[in-house]
Amino acid sequence: MPTDFGVPPLADENRTLVEQRLQDARTGDAVPETLRVEFRGRPIHVEVIDMPVDQLSYNPATHRISAQRAYDPVQEEELTKDPWSDAGQSYLHHLLTATPSDPHQRDPDFDKLQESLREHRQNEPGLISREGVLVNGNTRRAALKELGVQSIRVGVLPASCTWDDIRSVELSLQLRPDRRREYSYINQLMAIEEQIRLGLPLAAIAKLFHTSTPALDRDTWVLGQLRDLVKRSEHGRIKLRLMDFEDAKESFAELYRTYIKEKAKDKQKADTLLEYRLAAIALDFAKTDIRSIRTDFREKHLERRLPEGPHTAVPEPPKAVSIPGLNRSLPAPSSETAVARALTDMLLRAKATQKSATTATVEELTEANRSVSVLKGAFEESIHSAHKAIRDRKKRLAAPDRVNAAVEELQQCATDLVLARGNNSLDEGAFDDTLVALRQALTKVSAEASKSIQLPGEGLSWLREALGIQR
Repeated sequence: MPTDFGVPPLADENRTLVEQRLQDARTGDAVPETLRVEFRGRPIHVEVIDMPVDQLSYNPATHRISAQRAYDPVQEEELTKDPWSDAGQSYLHHLLTATPSDPHQRDPDFDKLQESLREHRQNEPGLISREGVLVNGNTRRAALKELGVQSIRVGVLPASCTWDDIRSVELSLQLRPDRRREYSYINQLMAIEEQIRLGLPLAAIAKLFHTSTPALDRDTWVLGQLRDLVKRSEHGRIKLRLMDFEDAKESFAELYRTYIKEKAKDKQKADTLLEYRLAAIALDFAKTDIRSIRTDFREKHLERRLPEGPHTAVPEPPKAVSIPGLNRSLPAPSSETAVARALTDMLLRAKATQKSATTATVEELTEANRSVSVLKGAFEESIHSAHKAIRDRKKRLAAPDRVNAAVEELQQCATDLVLARGNNSLDEGAFDDTLVALRQALTKVSAEASKSIQLPGEGLSWLREALGIQR
């Protein structure tokens, strides 16, 4: 995306009108309204005036619809070529009124904003450059425009304002905790990435976004995965878009936590797990279902449910990657990871074709729909099987887990007895009563265990002997 969009066609006319209205506000009888903003690292108060709605231009650099620009490649090209043209501004208007995850649909939140403006007008002014570019309030201007309202209240930034200032001020305003309409998930990730590229320290970025540096590490990792998924989905003129993953925020957050945890144990297994969970996210499974996908997912559940086809073909053995200048190479991914990655790649390309109905051929769409349907069914059955296995394992381990917890408590009890002996603080009566309760509980455990276990091992045999119980 360009970093400098120049100025709109009405820039000179707007400068004159803005200056005239600023003078009118200063010489009027009423106290001029001001708006507090962060400008170049310090707070300033800018004057507020009324401007004609149709005189202003949408901001082509707004972070609010960064990811959604890719929705229509033809219109995106027009927007990039001339952001101030009628076509470019019309496309921005459409994206500002559309649902972030599916710009084909109108955003219900936009309709709520429009209804609020219809009833109450503006509660807070927008913000413009002197050339008439909306720094803040693009969505409000879209709503007012559709309502047929003639003017909009806006603060005016200093005349020296640059495009870097416009981006920075927009972020500082939109990320205030009291903002009602947050950036969409992907647009927030892209805004964070932009600040990192500008060289802002992570601590400062965390403060700006009201988050933490560990959360920034997670967000940058997620965006890296998303960009990789888009790249891997590309075949010919078709590929996925970042906005296709708008609704997967919680799934990616959980994926990051799981991957980092598993990577510390075994990186190759973690990489394999990553691929199958990415595939499940692409298939729109809920995060609660995705949790059932563990390191043994393919071997124990998915393998036998995959019908013969391209997705079961074994890829060529991966090769080590040499490091130029160091005479060394990175180890190749495991064959299990390569198989998982090949499956995910095929799925991503099929999903990209599904979402490109206007450019894909009928044959391509038919094959993509078939592939996605087959994989969706296989994953659905496998996840159900994995979930049942996990649930059964928890049931099998419920009793041993409770005994383990009791063992830990008894070990701590021994330590407490040593401390009590040192200062003569043991309540002997209460302790003896508790031991009687323990004997009663162990008697019940022994009786129930003897009913379930036909050939008692060392542990149960000891327990029965200690309690004086005969088989």
